[in-house]
Amino acid sequence: MKKAFDPIQNYQETMKKAGYVPRKEASQEDYDRIGFMSGLEVHQQLLTKRKLFCHCPAGVLHSDDNYNAEIIRHMRPTLSELGEYDGTALMEFKTRKNITYRINNESACTYEIDDTPPFIINKEALEIALEISMLSKLNIVGEVHITRKQYLDGSIPAGFQRTAILGVEGVVPISNKDIRLIQLSIEEDSCREISDIGHERVYKTDRLGMPLIETVTYPDCKNPEEVKETCDYIRFLNRSTDKVRTGMGAARQDVNVSCKGGSRVEIKGVAHTKWIPELTHNEAFRQWSLLLIREELNERFKSKDEWKMDYTRLEYDAFSITHQPIKLAKANGEHLYVVKLPGFKGILSHFTQPEKCFADEITDRLKVIACIEKPNMVHTELAEPVITGADLEIISSIMITDQENDALVIFWAPEDDVKTALETIEERCQMAFDGVPEETRKSFENGTTIFERVLPGADRMYPDTDSAPIPLSNEYIDTLGKQLPVDVSERFKQLRDWKVPTDTYHYILSKNLVPVIEEITESLDYSPKFIGTFIGQTMKYVEGHYSQAADFNYNLLISMFRFIQEEHLEKEIAKWMLPHLYEHPNMDFPSILETIKFKRSTEDNIMKNVPLLIEKYEKEGRKQCKTAEKDWISGQLRKQAIGNMNLKTLANNIEALIK
Repeated sequence: MKKAFDPIQNYQETMKKAGYVPRKEASQEDYDRIGFMSGLEVHQQLLTKRKLFCHCPAGVLHSDDNYNAEIIRHMRPTLSELGEYDGTALMEFKTRKNITYRINNESACTYEIDDTPPFIINKEALEIALEISMLSKLNIVGEVHITRKQYLDGSIPAGFQRTAILGVEGVVPISNKDIRLIQLSIEEDSCREISDIGHERVYKTDRLGMPLIETVTYPDCKNPEEVKETCDYIRFLNRSTDKVRTGMGAARQDVNVSCKGGSRVEIKGVAHTKWIPELTHNEAFRQWSLLLIREELNERFKSKDEWKMDYTRLEYDAFSITHQPIKLAKANGEHLYVVKLPGFKGILSHFTQPEKCFADEITDRLKVIACIEKPNMVHTELAEPVITGADLEIISSIMITDQENDALVIFWAPEDDVKTALETIEERCQMAFDGVPEETRKSFENGTTIFERVLPGADRMYPDTDSAPIPLSNEYIDTLGKQLPVDVSERFKQLRDWKVPTDTYHYILSKNLVPVIEEITESLDYSPKFIGTFIGQTMKYVEGHYSQAADFNYNLLISMFRFIQEEHLEKEIAKWMLPHLYEHPNMDFPSILETIKFKRSTEDNIMKNVPLLIEKYEKEGRKQCKTAEKDWISGQLRKQAIGNMNLKTLANNIEALIK
């Protein structure tokens, strides 16, 4: 008797066949085996007063419900200069989306909604971008040409983004090698998405048009850690100028990943660099798994041309399915369809990502392209079956099905979306015969991704006839080059020379705080190791556990340590002052000392308590251990000593008296 098909077992077996291992267990040999390859597109908002192509203020963001007007638009594809349509544009057109823009008068004008030609490019933004291009060791162009890049997802009302290449062929160093840069461009940021449900997508225009740079690398990274390190370096480099925005959304990166025999897949809008290793690891193995599916299908069929799916509409009352989403679909008047995928047995439950299988590739596209919100389908290879044997018999009586070899998908959708849904299912299955489709994917914190849209092609770029070329003279570039900050690689060397703990580097460089360390140590009598450790550990802890005041500035650390030195206080008191300074930056330092109940004392006054405490310790019959006795006495005097006496000196003196 033939063993019944087990979707869970199939998932585990195909995961093993793909050679998938958790990232923390993966070695370079694992990545070499699948041909891991990755590059980056790092986006960074520039700190300017105004937007890139108009005079609206930059950086003025509003709450989702704070707007003065709404505009609704529908996007449609247009022919490129070569007489071709971009694949992304065609996909977006198929979704039949209503694009709604919420506009606030403070942060938008007629340019944002494409009713006015662009102004001359923001000179402040251009100069910042050129400085960063030079820091990136790029070759600066002799003339800036502004081009249009199509965006048919609605994120830009004009349907295109204005962008210009400023530098080409640069390099950034990481710990074990150099990563080559393709180019750096300056461009306008897109709208902020508020929601995307069904056929309705809503954007805010406050971020639209803000100056942004994009640094693009070659796919030189051979493992996930190299990708993260490269991204961190580029972000550190950008922030070293003190001319870029910080905070949520100010810096974003798209990560391009492929494997041997795969395709370029772009993971869009990764918000945190710490997500990058897991995302790139899983994407490379997702592609490797899709190649195994291709291999399996090409063994089952002579060619994909002979494969054809079948489908029919089902009546709800003919089934005993109690699945709640199907019951809800029936109540909403949606149509119910069954789709037969001939020869696809075992494919739907084939591993692709952790806790995801090939069926997720289909349901994700139904959500994005057919605009059918999840849950939108069930199938015959679910870990917890929804379609019963009795239901399969009913389906077989309606449509001839080979239960030994075929897979079934049941989906539900409004009548107007059924045609697109059927096309989407068939298209994704046809793609499986070819391997890995080129696409952009949305990232999640757990390291998995979902389909977002078809990867745009080269046809999306064309010249902007509204903008004249901008010549860049050698004299102008030389002048900008004289005001460049210290190279990030030099900052790494400084921190190493100062013997600052390596676990603080990321925080210090991401906040561009090396100049603050320099200022404190050069103007005051403190060691760079102490100040670097204080900032990289204590400052980081305070930021993670206390509420920051809007007007807090890191330069206040310089003032705090100056006050401590001028008042002849011990430096350890900074640890107790910092949380209050962080939450109340306008409070003067004497008031902060009062808040922490600091009282001045002398070393002699503190030490004269030690003999009394030794006597008390012995009288109370505490543990007869010199270390325990020293720690107890230090604890009793710690509050009095903080700021008045070096704590290490206190401990040494107590130990000497005990002996």
